[in-house]
Amino acid sequence: MEGWFHAHLFILGWATMLAMGAVYQLTHVILQRNIASKTLGYIQYAIFTVGLIGLLYGFIRAEFQILAIFASLALIGILLFAANIIITMWKAGRWDAITISALCAVLYLVLTGLSGLAMGVNFATGIFGHIHQQLFGAHIWMGFIGWFGLLITGFSYKMLPMFYLAHDYPVKLQMVVLILWNAAVLVGAVAFLSGAGSGMLWFALALLAAAVIVYNVHLMQIKKHRHKKNPGNGIRWSVISSQALAVAAVATIVMTALVPSLLHDAEAIVTAGWMYLGCWVSFTILSYASKIVPFLWWTYRYGSLAGKPGTPLMANLLSDRYVQLGLSILAVMSLLVLIAIPSSSATFIALAGSALAVGSVLYMVLIGFVFLR
Repeated sequence: MEGWFHAHLFILGWATMLAMGAVYQLTHVILQRNIASKTLGYIQYAIFTVGLIGLLYGFIRAEFQILAIFASLALIGILLFAANIIITMWKAGRWDAITISALCAVLYLVLTGLSGLAMGVNFATGIFGHIHQQLFGAHIWMGFIGWFGLLITGFSYKMLPMFYLAHDYPVKLQMVVLILWNAAVLVGAVAFLSGAGSGMLWFALALLAAAVIVYNVHLMQIKKHRHKKNPGNGIRWSVISSQALAVAAVATIVMTALVPSLLHDAEAIVTAGWMYLGCWVSFTILSYASKIVPFLWWTYRYGSLAGKPGTPLMANLLSDRYVQLGLSILAVMSLLVLIAIPSSSATFIALAGSALAVGSVLYMVLIGFVFLR
C-alpha cells in the first residue's frame, strides 16, 4: 500500500492536479472564451482534493472502505472536470488537433478513474475475480499514455508556436500524431484487458514510438519557422526531453523485439515507466510551468496595465537564468533516478529520489515567487 500511496500522491496530487489547472487556463487561451462554469471548477477542485486526501489516507491505513468512499469522491471530481471542459469545447465548436487531443485526454482521464474505481470495488468484493491485473494494466496505460500523453502533445501545438513566435508552419503531422497516439492507447488498453499477450502489447508500444517520432518531427517544423531565437529555457528543455523520449521509445521497441520477456519484467517496466512519467511527463510540466505561470499571472495582474509606466515586462517576472539552473539540476537528478532503478540498490534509489524531491520543491518555490511580483 505504501507504493500505491506514493504513486497516487505523485500522479494525482502533483501531475494531474497541475494538469487540470493548466487545462482550464489554456482552454480559455486557445478558445478565447470563458470556461463553461468557473463555479463548477471550484466545486470540482474541492471535491477532487478531499477525495484525493481521503484516498491517500486509505492507502496509509490499508482500509478498503475508506478507499472506496474517497476514490468515489475523486472520481466525481474528475467527472465534473470532464463535464466542464467538454461543455466548454462543445459550445466553442472549434475542432482541430489541439482541441481534439485535449478532449481525448480528458476522456482517457475519466476511463482511468473508472477503471481505478473498478479495481477498488474488486479489492473489496472480488466481483471481477481474476481480471484484476488486466484492469490494473489498462488503468496505468490509459492514465500515463492517454491522459498525460495526449494532453502534453496537444497543448504543445499551441505552447511552442506561441513562445517561438512561429508562423506558417505545416500542421498535417499534428493529426498523424493524434491518430497514432490514440491507436497506441486503444490497442494497449485492449491488450491489457483481454490478456492478449506480448505481441499486441509490443504493437501498442510500436504505435506509441511512431507517434513520438512524428511528434518530434513536428516540433522541429515549428522550430524551423520560428521568429524568436530564444523561446526561454523552459521551452528548450521541454523539446530536449521530447527528443530523449523518442530515443528511449526506439530503444524500447528494439530491445523488446529482441527480448520479448522484457515486456513482463518488473524492473524493466518500472525503469520504462520512470523514463516516461518522470523524465518526460513531469519534467515537461515543470519546464512549461516556467512559461505558463508568468504568462497567466502577468495577463491576470498586469494585462490591463500594458504599456503604462511602472508595468513590469513578463520576462522580468522570472529569471530565465535561474530556470536554466533549476531544470539542469532536475534533469541530472531525474537521470540519476533512472540509473538507480535497474541497479536495485535501495540506498542509491532513496538518495537519488530524495535529491530529486528536494530539487523539485526548490524549483516550484522559484516558480511560486512569480505571484509576489
